[in-house]
Amino acid sequence: MTKFSLVRRSFSPRVVTACAFATALLTMPIAAQAQTLGYAAMQPQFYPQDQAYSQGYASEAPQAADEDAVLPDRLRRQIVSFDRNEPAGTIVIDTANTYLYYVLGNGRALRYGVGVGREGFTWSGVQSVSRKAEWPDWHPPAEMIARQPYLPRFVAGGPGNPLGARAMYLGSSEYRIHGTNDPTTIGKFVSSGCIRLTNEDVTDLFSRVSVGAKVVVLPKNAPLMARGGDPVRKRPVVTTLHSGRQALNISASSVD
Repeated sequence: MTKFSLVRRSFSPRVVTACAFATALLTMPIAAQAQTLGYAAMQPQFYPQDQAYSQGYASEAPQAADEDAVLPDRLRRQIVSFDRNEPAGTIVIDTANTYLYYVLGNGRALRYGVGVGREGFTWSGVQSVSRKAEWPDWHPPAEMIARQPYLPRFVAGGPGNPLGARAMYLGSSEYRIHGTNDPTTIGKFVSSGCIRLTNEDVTDLFSRVSVGAKVVVLPKNAPLMARGGDPVRKRPVVTTLHSGRQALNISASSVD
């Protein structure tokens, strides 16, 4: 009968050390493995989200921000003395100095910083507020499309709309007083004739103005009418604006 005997094998210290190292390596994170073995680990690929920018407008609505913080002090909403003889409730637009005044009466007015028409698109005259709209849709007029044929024919109201949170339409003209999705344009000559305010300011003005209100747009060479600020109420409380409908974000720098 053949007998089988168990043979006890002994492992050298080198083999034991190698096995322990392999076990530890398998339990380590990939980056640590790379560092231990002396090579650079391949990093996971992160690709930026596709952004559709074309002719000055984007597909994403801008992030919410404190619009008032963007404005220099002179363009922030404040009560000032007012020299022009206009009844309370009148809007006066000082084109040269990029101010809009809402007349309070008794020699005072609420002054807002605005963006106005760029070179060749400023205008003056007297109109009245014929309609008011919250988060208005935008239908670029034919004249604007002829100048900028890449513009969409319709943009739904919302934070990405160049008309902003509110609009007040002036008579039967194509001009409006409205908000903007680009508060950095306030205080500049940038539009095609419309008067723009930050969404915070246009919401405040919208709450004060009635349909039928008189609107006086002064020429660029008109004298400055208001002087100084009101020490009692240097900077009124800013109205909090809640986000409305989302829409295609179109840069307001040259489309209204």
